[in-house]
Amino acid sequence: MNIHQLSVNHDERQDRLLLRLNTQDQQEFRFWLTRRMALRLLPAIEQSAVRLEAAQPGVAATDGPSQNLLSELKRDAFLKKADFATPFENQATQWPLGAEPLLITDAHLTIKPGGSLEIAFEDKSDPAQARACQLHLQVSLVHGMLHLIQQAIEKAEWRSLASPAKSTDTGPVAPTEPPRYAH
Repeated sequence: MNIHQLSVNHDERQDRLLLRLNTQDQQEFRFWLTRRMALRLLPAIEQSAVRLEAAQPGVAATDGPSQNLLSELKRDAFLKKADFATPFENQATQWPLGAEPLLITDAHLTIKPGGSLEIAFEDKSDPAQARACQLHLQVSLVHGMLHLIQQAIEKAEWRSLASPAKSTDTGPVAPTEPPRYAH
């Protein structure tokens, strides 16, 4: 799946975040993130981004504070050149998971040897019809997704709640062209 754009918006009526991504071959994937899931997932994705940046060839940051600083610098550099102004394109011709967003009940993160992050989203809300989707994100996409989720959480005013405990697996895979991001 070659990711073209990402979008994360707060749906006030549902009180959930709608994560949408479209691909270069006009497929669209939609996911619901509840407040609880988003607040648990965010620190795990942040930690994965730090680990991905530290694993890049030629990087000598071995201690935690140095790795965090490196990740912040790389994220800032990425955000300066990322396209957040282009609106999300609603031109999908296929919805592999269906038109209704997948309600994320479980997420597994795995850092892959090639320097990407694999995120496995699962919807186990109905055991008779469990659905799943795996995303393979390069570090630039991870930074973009983090930025969009953080913005949506701020807009939803969810930060006032206590953050749940962090949880993580780890791993990566990747798209070839830099995607565009939309709000």
